[in-house]
Amino acid sequence: MDASGEILQFDRNAAAVLADAPEDLLGAKLGEVIPGAQVPLDEALRFERERTTMLTVESRQGATYDAVVTVHPMNGSSPDLAALAVVRVPVPLADRFLDPAVIRRALLEDSLPRLGSTLDLELLARGLMSVLVPHFCNAGALLLLESLVDADEPPPQSLRGGSPALRRMAVAFDDGDQAWDATFPTGEVFSYPAGTPYVRCMETGAPVLLGLGGEGAARIAEAWRRPPVGDLLKGASMLILPIFADGSMLGFFVCTRNVAHRPFDAYDIEIGMEFASRAAIFIESARRYGRERATALTLQRSMLPTGLSAPSSVEVHHRYLPGSRLIEVGGDWYESIALPGGRVALVVGDVAGHGVRAAVTMGRLRTAIHTLAALELPPAEALERLDSLMRTMGEREPHFATCAYVVYDAVTGRCEVASAGHLPPLLAPPDGDAAFLDVPPAPPLGIGDDPIVTREFTVEDGTLLFLYTDGLVENRARDIDDGLARLRRTFARGAAARPLEELCQAALDGVFDDQHRDDIAMLVARLCRIPDDHHVSWELPADPAAVRRARGLIRARLEGWGLGELSPATELLASELVTNAIQHAGGRLTLRLVREGGLVCEVFDASDGRPRIRHDEEAGMAESGRGLHVVGRLAQRWGVRRTSGGKAVWAEQELP
Repeated sequence: MDASGEILQFDRNAAAVLADAPEDLLGAKLGEVIPGAQVPLDEALRFERERTTMLTVESRQGATYDAVVTVHPMNGSSPDLAALAVVRVPVPLADRFLDPAVIRRALLEDSLPRLGSTLDLELLARGLMSVLVPHFCNAGALLLLESLVDADEPPPQSLRGGSPALRRMAVAFDDGDQAWDATFPTGEVFSYPAGTPYVRCMETGAPVLLGLGGEGAARIAEAWRRPPVGDLLKGASMLILPIFADGSMLGFFVCTRNVAHRPFDAYDIEIGMEFASRAAIFIESARRYGRERATALTLQRSMLPTGLSAPSSVEVHHRYLPGSRLIEVGGDWYESIALPGGRVALVVGDVAGHGVRAAVTMGRLRTAIHTLAALELPPAEALERLDSLMRTMGEREPHFATCAYVVYDAVTGRCEVASAGHLPPLLAPPDGDAAFLDVPPAPPLGIGDDPIVTREFTVEDGTLLFLYTDGLVENRARDIDDGLARLRRTFARGAAARPLEELCQAALDGVFDDQHRDDIAMLVARLCRIPDDHHVSWELPADPAAVRRARGLIRARLEGWGLGELSPATELLASELVTNAIQHAGGRLTLRLVREGGLVCEVFDASDGRPRIRHDEEAGMAESGRGLHVVGRLAQRWGVRRTSGGKAVWAEQELP
């Protein structure tokens, strides 16, 4: 049309729908042929941009349609040419499935390619049915073998007597009758009875075409024991299209056309099978992706801790958020491990990469960190051992990880922190501003040669320690500095008084809608010392007389705690530990009792030599090793840990 709206050229569809005779359109005004179309035409010409609107169109037969009218401004060789109007009107029901070329284009070219990137099987199923209905049939369903959808389902058995278990993935219909949903519920798992066309399709692997008169629909309803089936399928034309991938049947499409439309024919079977073969590629890709993701998620979740342990004065909370469905499972992990003597190890790590390999590596690191924590190594030394482990694993398949390791002593309030390539922990004091810890940098585990250094400091009671992985503060649309700044605002002054669950939720605000979100692990702890009356320590000289004094001090303290029944065993433990320190360490020593979870007796000395139980093959137990045998028999567990000034030997007993 020209700028005034006069029609210069039109196609045959426009003439067939909008005019009694083709010559009536030529020279007519667009606003007269389609009332209201002059407005979008004027806007398209004025702003030189496409305009779309919904208008009511009356056909030459007197029928009215809700049409989508799009006006495109145009510049051509003709000075009169100004715009092109595209009018989309619904196809009359009687003509809907008449043109095979239209059906083929709608099924295989216009809609299907857009579904190829969908990896969610349920979304893909609904998308496929939205293509079949309304372009190929009036109602339909997609059914897949349950063994393919559910990894725990055993493989299909013999078809004798009926079909293997099938799951109805999606149902679609175009008549608005909710009886379809009620009769064929989505997600239902069932088997078809023997003798039905569905079983015939699965037995032969070929499409099945049949007409359902009143008796045919009634027989299916009776075999299926669902009376509404007879009414919904009465007089319909049914086509069952098998779905194959790699030579194995995945399931089938069930398509029906009602009596108001042309029945299926051989050409429809050809088009339908081509659609099913292309859909099979998408279904198999989504199924494999879903299974691999489910396997990785199961593996990862089974390796994440189910419970966190810490001293009674330390409150710990965690959150783990898997990556979005567009991102594979990652290797983020966290730990809170209570240690003897009122201490706790807090760890967060991130294995590079995604998928099953990252989850397996994460599980190995978690196991290793439990072992290293039990050995009570300082954080830097523990991370050096992890680095050695990563290097060994990397000889076969290179990969690396980052980790932040914190040990908090709830008796003294001291923290030891070390980091290997990880983001800095956040510390929020009760009456101050949050700040990121200045931890000496070190490369990630598995790739660096620089030493890992531990930083020590004392924290106030009520201080929050926040450990996290990079998925919380970094994504494609936001710089990491912006994420770190947002985290500091979340833990601003006064945050230490808020519930930890509330702080975790606040830290996660804004990350759920990120379609490319990496997985996130975070650990927040409110650090507090245990009560003063739950621990006591004494300085003792390196003199044999100190053994007798130690027994007296312990006896008096346990009676004051109401633990007199533990006094004999604890006195003997203390005697052996103090005697061992006097004989092998020298210098002054410290005896400490801690009542936290159990009763821990500790002896600190200036030697870094680790006591060991010795054996002599001829004489049996050596004279110098008897004390540790006594300790091992009396204590629930015992061990040695290094300190900045030497070592501490401890023995723990259960509280009555």
